[in-house]
Amino acid sequence: MRYLIMALVMAVGFAAPLAAQDINFGNNDGEWASDGECDDRRFYGAGMAATVTWEYVGQDAADCQTLYEAGVIKLWDLATSVAATQCQAIDFGDDSGDYPQDGECDDRRFEGLAVAHILLPDYVRKDASDCSRLCAFGVIGLREY
Repeated sequence: MRYLIMALVMAVGFAAPLAAQDINFGNNDGEWASDGECDDRRFYGAGMAATVTWEYVGQDAADCQTLYEAGVIKLWDLATSVAATQCQAIDFGDDSGDYPQDGECDDRRFEGLAVAHILLPDYVRKDASDCSRLCAFGVIGLREY
């Protein structure tokens, strides 16, 4: 029994560092690298930059790894997000954004296969038609799930 408890404590204690070793955090070549915020769109959480884009994936290693290992951000996963997202309970807003009804969701609260290249805070709840349809079909889910 004592060995089982030790094994559980070790598994829990080493889970985050072991998982971090499996992630390729990339380099620090991004425009906003080493500014204390993670700019890599593969992650989500309180330590993320306000604007995220695919351009900075793998280019903010120091910030992202530090925040990930501290438990401030997590690696985003489509299947987990879609399963946790209850589309019918979301206020999608309206279509008052710059790019409504273009087949992409521009709302930074979402991530997935049909989400815009650049996600800005200004577009939250301003692309309702696209985001609600794509959510209902399970190709996008909430970034914060």
